[in-house]
Amino acid sequence: MRPTAILVATVAFAAVLSVRPGEGQTYTAPRTAGGQPDLNGFWQALNTAHWDLEPHTAAPGPVLQLGAAYAVPPGQGVVVDGPIPYRPDALEKKKQYAANALREDAEVKCYLPGVPRVMYMPYPVQIVQSDSTILMMSEFASAQRTIYVGGKNSPPADTWMGWSNAQWESDTLVIDSRGFMGGTISALDPEGAIQVRFLDRAGNYHTDGLHVVERIRRIGPDHLSYQATIEDPNVYTRPWTISMPLYRRLEPGMQLGEFKCEEFVSDLVYGKYQKSPAR
Repeated sequence: MRPTAILVATVAFAAVLSVRPGEGQTYTAPRTAGGQPDLNGFWQALNTAHWDLEPHTAAPGPVLQLGAAYAVPPGQGVVVDGPIPYRPDALEKKKQYAANALREDAEVKCYLPGVPRVMYMPYPVQIVQSDSTILMMSEFASAQRTIYVGGKNSPPADTWMGWSNAQWESDTLVIDSRGFMGGTISALDPEGAIQVRFLDRAGNYHTDGLHVVERIRRIGPDHLSYQATIEDPNVYTRPWTISMPLYRRLEPGMQLGEFKCEEFVSDLVYGKYQKSPAR
């Protein structure tokens, strides 16, 4: 057999192996009692978007003593429409924030991660679905968000996780989120303050001008297609989109663990207020 024919046969065989029965464009998702695609379950991203949304090589971590334990794994990136379109001044700030991530990243201080970051952190997300509301809960910091299906209300106030209205477009759940905090209040101590919100550990960020439109579609028994279009005129020259699959966690008795990280950062944020033990 010629090398070209061998290559074609190999690719075709691999394609057959990669498609599971019942998955793909023709997949019909099971329905809830209300007739919508069933998104209930525990889901998790398996990529390196948590470290950097854009393509990146392996790199050392920010703490020398941790060696490889906190190093950055390589990744192909999840941005689908080219490099993140930063305004020139915002790109310079991004570089500054990246260089000071241990101080500037809200994850380090156990603040709620926001959207879309909560969806691709290395922690499972549980989706609990009804006809009118969908609850998404992350293991990280017990973060949760309520999504109002058919909702039209504007955000009553800016919050870490924003305000989310949604509608079904055929079998795709489209979530429109606004009302995000861009940083901490000015009265907070410098040790606890952050100036902007990170989207990953690489310093990609947004401000309170963030607007996110997510599209979630069930594409197989154990897979969701997840896309998020991100807009913030304070930072970017145009909207841009990330895309990735989310995988079902299949462990028997799967549940979210308690990762209440506040106790892990109390010395970092409030240590200067602690009294020295009496001698």
